[in-house]
Amino acid sequence: MSHIVTPDICDAYPHVAVLDPIFVNFGGHDAFCGPVRTVKCFEDNSRVKEAVAEPGNGAVLVVDAGGSSRCAMLGDMLAEQAADNGWAGVVMYGCVRDVDVLAETELGIQALGAHPRKSEKRGEGVRDIPVSFAGVSIVPGQWLYADNNGILIADERLDLEGNT
Repeated sequence: MSHIVTPDICDAYPHVAVLDPIFVNFGGHDAFCGPVRTVKCFEDNSRVKEAVAEPGNGAVLVVDAGGSSRCAMLGDMLAEQAADNGWAGVVMYGCVRDVDVLAETELGIQALGAHPRKSEKRGEGVRDIPVSFAGVSIVPGQWLYADNNGILIADERLDLEGNT
């Protein structure tokens, strides 16, 4: 896939949804894209751990963690596992930790912020359902495009090569 530049994508595809500009880049890849897979959970990253243990096949894990700033839902070990299992990235509507290691991980990671405390593990949460945050509803199977300018959601894979 071509180099991702979200302003250019917005210009070429004005119908894409743009998430509110509340996310910070933490991963080793500043730009990433892929089909969406989702987790909805709150202060319990059990379902995140399950997801990153599975083959990502270039997908982006979108986690609706309720915007919590009381604990981290992704750290160095889960990020490394996601990278090793072929995930393109993680968008966390919540916090991450181990940010110095995340910056060196071969994975796109955007989150609201950093927090040193780990989450609970109670086995709670739901996977592969529509989620809504940052002004956008996101459905599994849509495509996510992210870079330092922002995060976009499209209903399908976009032609970034200019071939229509």
